[in-house]
Amino acid sequence: MVQKSKPPTAATEPKRRGRPRAYEPDIALGKALDLFRTQGFAATSLDDLSEATGMNRPSLYGAFGDKRELYIKSYQRYREEARASMVEIFRQEMPVRRRLERIFASALNIYLSGETGPRGCFTVVTAASEAVGDPDIRAMVLDGLSELDKAFASCFRRAKEKGELPDSADPAVLAQLASATVHSIAIRSRARVSRKELEAIVKGAIDLMLGGKS
Repeated sequence: MVQKSKPPTAATEPKRRGRPRAYEPDIALGKALDLFRTQGFAATSLDDLSEATGMNRPSLYGAFGDKRELYIKSYQRYREEARASMVEIFRQEMPVRRRLERIFASALNIYLSGETGPRGCFTVVTAASEAVGDPDIRAMVLDGLSELDKAFASCFRRAKEKGELPDSADPAVLAQLASATVHSIAIRSRARVSRKELEAIVKGAIDLMLGGKS
């Protein structure tokens, strides 16, 4: 006589191994980015990352690799998002002063964001420190700095060609001053300098770069 098989119960049902892939990789990476950007690399533990992303350690390793790889992926994501927020401002035709005002305003929007306070710039606040001992991160930081310099230089060259800057203006030098201003407001924003004060710094820098021209 054939016995009917009983439906599996909680006690007899085979245990599933690991955690089901119920997370969204993009969302998890964004959570890791926020954490690294706020706390830096060294101060962020795997337990912190697990709690922030809702993923256990095996899932984190499977999706993103080790902590360093996750940090690098987070930095890449940050750069992509920062680039996307400014690319159209650099491309569109507008007076140079207006372009600079919009670029710096966009940067401040990024640096002053954060649920628990201003998070500043990933490059300046955390990646620059890690670049000292990690050649891959150093290469990314240098590439990011160079990319910003080149974008500003192109902006100033166009302004010079349109007669918005004097013939003596050096687009490369002006680009470095503009980039330095970006880095300065990034640091100051993390130190919780008010937006009003940061905007005053930006206005003074723009006036200096453009020689007071409107």
